[in-house]
Amino acid sequence: MTLLSEAPVLVTGACGLVGRATIAALRTRGLPVVATDLGSKANREHAASLPADRDLAWRWADLTSPEQARGLVKASAPRAVVHLAAVIPPACYANPGVAEAVNVGGTRNLTEAVVDHAPQARFVHASSVAVHGSRNPHRGLGLLGADTRLAPSDLYGRHKAAAEEIVRAIETPWTVLRLGGVMTTDVSSAGNDRDTSYFSASLPDDGRIQTVDVRDVARAFAAAVDADVAGEILMIGGDASHRLVQRDIAVGYTEALGMDGAVPEGLPGDPDDDAAWFATDWMDTARAQEALDFQRVSWPQLLEEIREQIGWKRYLLRLVGPPMHALAVRRSPYAGTGRTHADPWEAVERRWPAAAS
Repeated sequence: MTLLSEAPVLVTGACGLVGRATIAALRTRGLPVVATDLGSKANREHAASLPADRDLAWRWADLTSPEQARGLVKASAPRAVVHLAAVIPPACYANPGVAEAVNVGGTRNLTEAVVDHAPQARFVHASSVAVHGSRNPHRGLGLLGADTRLAPSDLYGRHKAAAEEIVRAIETPWTVLRLGGVMTTDVSSAGNDRDTSYFSASLPDDGRIQTVDVRDVARAFAAAVDADVAGEILMIGGDASHRLVQRDIAVGYTEALGMDGAVPEGLPGDPDDDAAWFATDWMDTARAQEALDFQRVSWPQLLEEIREQIGWKRYLLRLVGPPMHALAVRRSPYAGTGRTHADPWEAVERRWPAAAS
């Protein structure tokens, strides 16, 4: 067993996109970390690939097991817990039972273990703006805030709302961070599988979303471990340049890669149907920024980093744009439906019927 220099921060979901960045942010602050995730071959290989660090220890655990969650907390004796483990869209739609076991059951198991074995530890919980449900921008809605009512539209939003309720009920210090659309400049980590492409294409082109660079998300979680934010719910999005609509993201990202014209025009949302919109919107991040000082990477900076990362390959990738456009048109969730407005929840349930339950 690795002997850490002091009581660590326990990070769940440590091999995920946000988990990896959060570990780096915590170590930059000089905080020792116990990182945990499922002990899959890929996760173990990732952990083994990292540089030697005496203040980073790995423990493999399945949080859906109360016994494993309890053993993890007892062995780690953490000063704080950053709970990132989750099954997110669209994967959660294909396996709703597994997703609920992780998103809700895993949170319950972990909080109970913390209350019993590390009651002094702050519990920093990763939630989502999905708890607020569909957001029709034509209704003149204000910015999402911690006090915006919860009205989840899909099972992921329901899971996150239920998990928040569990966290807010514990008698130990807690903080909830509701995340916007997390983005990365690491193109190798960006989801481009067929399910993700289908899901992305189902969203209304004009739906509002506030993105945020994953490194800024990690800075927020690392800061929340010690900041004076116990008992608070904070909205985590990028600066004002990240207040976009869905089409801005797809076009901006692919053009930064050099694949101009790869994204066909999608469908707008229905101004008269409040239910047929995705569960994202622009956020009031003022309190979060004041308390955590995490916003560093603007949307233009994120795209410029991608351009620099791709470099000369952008000239070759220009050839990919037209065939990708044609493929995306054929694979559109709305191809052949005759629809004039997007309905992401109908598209989700058509592809993943179990998501309707």
